Amino acid sequence: MISPTYTELLAAGPELVSLDARAVRTSIDVVSRLTAADLDAPTPCAGWALRDLLEHMIVQHYGFAAAARGEDDIALWKPQPLGDDPIAEYRAAGEQVLDAFAADGVLEQGFPLPEVRDGTVLPAPLSISFHFVDYVVHSWDVARALDVPVEFDEDVLAAALVVAQGVPDGDIRLAPNSPFAPIVPFEGSGLDQVLALLGRSPHWPN
Repeated sequence: MISPTYTELLAAGPELVSLDARAVRTSIDVVSRLTAADLDAPTPCAGWALRDLLEHMIVQHYGFAAAARGEDDIALWKPQPLGDDPIAEYRAAGEQVLDAFAADGVLEQGFPLPEVRDGTVLPAPLSISFHFVDYVVHSWDVARALDVPVEFDEDVLAAALVVAQGVPDGDIRLAPNSPFAPIVPFEGSGLDQVLALLGRSPHWPN
């Protein structure tokens, strides 16, 4: 399979939305396997238990959904404590962002992203690509915390790799609250390569 360039991926429009939806639905499937006893399990996200990761994943869904509607309230991006049914809570958040990204005309809009570049407004395809690669990686994060497998189709991984390669490296990744750690040495391809480019060890927790 020939991988697209980042420019080609962003120009793909509906295909990019479809790729994102597949990543989100994979994350829903993985999250659906957790139990209450799992919420304090460590994750590949340094310093975060599974509970913290889920709170982050949920609010990011709601934040990106709000951005797709043109809303730029930073309060919408503040994580909230999990409720009594985290699986249902996560599924509801995922469905909301999927609906928002599938809305008519959304690909022609700008997304205000309060957490990115001091709240700049970015083109919808670029914003959706950020969300997409996050949920490929976060699906793996949850799967590793639960010690269960996760798989993606080749085209999803090819697109995620393109986005991962476009994430700036260097000192920015050492800054406080940076979403990505420095690139780690890696061998192999597919999901492992995406993870390593974004600062995850494919062999976590080793």
